[in-house]
Parts: sequence; C-alpha cells; structure tokens
Amino acid sequence: MNPIVAVLLGLIQGLSEFLPISSTAHLTLAAKALHLIDPLHPELWTEYMAVIQLGTMAAVVVYFWSDLIGMASSFFRAAGSGALMRGWGTQAPETRLALLVIVGTLPVGVFGFGLKNLIEGALTKSLPVIAGSMIGLALLLWLAERVAGRTRHLESLTWLDALLVGIAQACALIPGSSRSGTTITAGLFLGFTRESAARFSFLLSVPAVLASGLYELTKIHGDVFSLGMGNLVIATLVSGITGYAAIAWLLHYLMKNTTLVFVWYRLALGLVLVVLLSSGLIAP
Repeated sequence: MNPIVAVLLGLIQGLSEFLPISSTAHLTLAAKALHLIDPLHPELWTEYMAVIQLGTMAAVVVYFWSDLIGMASSFFRAAGSGALMRGWGTQAPETRLALLVIVGTLPVGVFGFGLKNLIEGALTKSLPVIAGSMIGLALLLWLAERVAGRTRHLESLTWLDALLVGIAQACALIPGSSRSGTTITAGLFLGFTRESAARFSFLLSVPAVLASGLYELTKIHGDVFSLGMGNLVIATLVSGITGYAAIAWLLHYLMKNTTLVFVWYRLALGLVLVVLLSSGLIAP
C-alpha cells in the first residue's frame, strides 16, 4: 500500500460510514480490487477497517461534542444525586437521551461478542453476502420511505424505540447492511423524521464504533502493519475529515430530501455485483 491508496481508503471510509451505503462493503470492494486482503488471514482486514473507523468515530464525537458533553454531564449528575432511581418522567432530556443510547447499544454488544469469530472471518469479505445485503436493505429503506409517518422527533424517543433501533444496528454486523442504513431505516419505520432518525443513528454509533476500534487495537497483529503504519494513520485521519463533512451534509440533505438516492445507489451496486459474480468476472 502507498499513501495515495491510504487516502483513497480514508475517503471511502469517511463517506460511506455515515451515508447509508455501507463502509464495509465499499472498503472490501476496494481492498479486493487492490489485492489488499490476505485470503489466509481475512481477520487482518477486519482489524484494519476497525482502526480506520476510529477516524469516523472521532468525526461524530467532534460534530456532536456539545450534545455528548451535555448527555454525559447530565447522566453523571443524575447518578451522583440518586436521580437515576426516580421515575422516567422526572429525568432531564439529556439524561434520558444518554440512557436511551445505552439501551440501544446493548444489542450490538451482545451480538457482536457472540458472533465475533464469524464477523472477523470470511463472512465480512463475502461479496455474495454484501450484494444481498445491499439489495435487501435498499428495499427496506424504500418501504420505510413509502409507509413511514415521519412526524416524531427525538424528544418522543422511548425505551422500546431505542431497543428496536439498537437491534437494527446489530443487523449492520452483516456486511453490506450499513450501520447508518439499518438504524435510519428503523427510525423511519418508527415514525421519526429523517433528520431525527439520522441524528439518533449517529449518536448511537459512538459507543459501538469506539468499542469496536479499541477492541481491535488491543488484539491487533503485527502483520496488519505490513500495509504500513504510516498509511494506517493517513487513512484514519482522512476518514475523520471526510466523515465530519459527510455528517454535516447528510443532516442538511435529509431536512428537505428523501433517502431514495441511496436506495437506487444500493440497488445498482448490488445488482452489478450479482451480475459480476454470476458471470464469474469476480471471485466471491
């Protein structure tokens, strides 16, 4: 790998992490095209992707810094004063939102740990799985756009809503699904506005992406640095910068536009992959 490739991978990660088009799918396609995945050790690419994700995690933390600080300080004040033991309706809005993010994170923690070996192995690099997920979620997102009421805002978020969106986030462990894609789709089905669904999706991504990246760092193999430590740093920095821009753009875009552009993009890419795989032009 050279710095130009590292920049390319950072751009792909930063843009596709927050747009509902799947960063795993796009990074894997790029890596396969550039022959960066060792078929004997596919887990190394999983580790590499997780580290690059720390850049996009930093982007969402910086973008929502005031929200996250408000949530954290409100939560710890409530915990210190014993207010967390009081009724749900007595909690400050920031405390409620912090608790809902915790609830929404539980499913991905359970499924991520339970399916760790499957996620880190060949499944993550399977193009048939990616193609199916690209098409499947495109159809679900299209259906959500058709039937969703889009009248609810974050203030009306409940424990059940957070849990359901969290389960949707766990479904994003299937490569090609997209973390933002599954959670935004779930939010739309629950009747939230597009912007509110995206906003909770991004807040919910913070603990999951942080935990994933730090976990991979603790067990990273020396072999992963064969792609270059400097290149890893470059890719991570670029992913953070472009990720920040992607968040700002998507939230503004969804104020006035539907998600259908992403539906058509996912369908097109998924169908192209199906054709290439069935014709034998690319290996699964």
